[in-house]
Amino acid sequence: MAKKKNFPPRDEIMALASDGELTVKVVPNAGENSIAMPKDAGPVLLVRVTATPEDGKANAAVLKLLSKALACPRTSLAIVRGANSRSKIIKLPA
Repeated sequence: MAKKKNFPPRDEIMALASDGELTVKVVPNAGENSIAMPKDAGPVLLVRVTATPEDGKANAAVLKLLSKALACPRTSLAIVRGANSRSKIIKLPA
Protein backbone atom coordinates (compact mmCIF):
# COMPACT_ATOMS: atom_id res chain seq x y z
CA MET A 1 0.00 0.00 0.00
CA ALA A 2 1.30 3.44 -0.91
CA LYS A 3 2.48 5.73 1.86
CA LYS A 4 0.35 8.84 2.42
CA LYS A 5 2.34 12.02 2.10
CA ASN A 6 2.47 14.16 5.21
CA PHE A 7 2.63 17.81 4.31
CA PRO A 8 2.73 20.79 6.66
CA PRO A 9 -0.74 22.29 7.15
CA ARG A 10 -1.89 24.53 4.29
CA ASP A 11 -2.34 27.48 6.67
CA GLU A 12 1.28 27.28 7.81
CA ILE A 13 2.57 27.18 4.23
CA MET A 14 0.36 30.10 3.23
CA ALA A 15 1.61 32.07 6.26
CA LEU A 16 5.10 32.04 4.69
CA ALA A 17 3.81 33.77 1.55
CA SER A 18 4.38 37.45 0.99
CA ASP A 19 2.27 39.35 -1.56
CA GLY A 20 0.99 36.07 -3.01
CA GLU A 21 4.49 34.71 -3.57
CA LEU A 22 6.24 31.88 -1.76
CA THR A 23 10.00 31.44 -1.58
CA VAL A 24 11.17 27.83 -1.75
CA LYS A 25 14.52 26.09 -1.69
CA VAL A 26 14.54 23.00 -3.89
CA VAL A 27 16.66 19.90 -3.37
CA PRO A 28 16.56 17.76 -6.56
CA ASN A 29 17.59 14.08 -6.67
CA ALA A 30 16.34 13.60 -3.11
CA GLY A 31 15.46 10.22 -1.64
CA GLU A 32 11.78 11.12 -1.43
CA ASN A 33 9.37 13.92 -2.24
CA SER A 34 8.71 16.06 0.82
CA ILE A 35 7.96 19.56 2.06
CA ALA A 36 9.46 20.90 5.29
CA MET A 37 8.80 24.11 7.17
CA PRO A 38 11.79 26.41 7.78
CA LYS A 39 13.70 25.84 10.99
CA ASP A 40 15.56 29.14 11.32
CA ALA A 41 16.56 30.35 7.83
CA GLY A 42 13.67 32.75 7.47
CA PRO A 43 10.43 32.15 5.59
CA VAL A 44 11.85 29.73 3.01
CA LEU A 45 10.01 26.46 2.46
CA LEU A 46 12.24 23.41 1.83
CA VAL A 47 10.97 21.21 -1.01
CA ARG A 48 12.73 17.92 -1.75
CA VAL A 49 11.94 16.12 -5.03
CA THR A 50 13.22 12.88 -6.53
CA ALA A 51 13.24 14.35 -10.06
CA THR A 52 16.46 15.37 -11.75
CA PRO A 53 17.13 19.03 -12.57
CA GLU A 54 17.10 18.56 -16.34
CA ASP A 55 14.54 19.64 -18.93
CA GLY A 56 12.35 21.22 -16.22
CA LYS A 57 11.56 17.89 -14.53
CA ALA A 58 12.40 19.13 -11.03
CA ASN A 59 10.41 22.33 -11.55
CA ALA A 60 7.36 20.33 -12.65
CA ALA A 61 7.74 18.03 -9.63
CA VAL A 62 7.95 21.03 -7.27
CA LEU A 63 4.76 22.56 -8.67
CA LYS A 64 2.95 19.21 -8.54
CA LEU A 65 3.98 18.62 -4.92
CA LEU A 66 3.00 22.14 -3.85
CA SER A 67 -0.37 21.83 -5.59
CA LYS A 68 -1.10 18.68 -3.57
CA ALA A 69 0.00 20.31 -0.31
CA LEU A 70 -2.03 23.46 -0.96
CA ALA A 71 -5.04 21.59 -2.42
CA CYS A 72 -5.13 23.80 -5.50
CA PRO A 73 -4.82 23.08 -9.22
CA ARG A 74 -1.28 22.75 -10.53
CA THR A 75 -2.07 25.30 -13.24
CA SER A 76 -2.74 27.97 -10.63
CA LEU A 77 0.92 27.90 -9.51
CA ALA A 78 3.78 29.40 -11.50
CA ILE A 79 7.51 29.90 -11.05
CA VAL A 80 8.06 33.65 -11.15
CA ARG A 81 11.79 33.70 -10.54
CA GLY A 82 14.55 31.10 -10.27
CA ALA A 83 13.60 28.53 -12.91
CA ASN A 84 17.28 27.55 -13.22
CA SER A 85 18.14 27.98 -9.54
CA ARG A 86 17.53 26.00 -6.36
CA SER A 87 15.96 29.07 -4.78
CA LYS A 88 12.62 29.83 -6.45
CA ILE A 89 9.72 32.22 -6.04
CA ILE A 90 6.34 30.62 -6.68
CA LYS A 91 3.23 32.67 -7.48
CA LEU A 92 0.28 31.36 -5.43
CA PRO A 93 -3.41 31.53 -6.30
CA ALA A 94 -5.31 34.50 -4.88
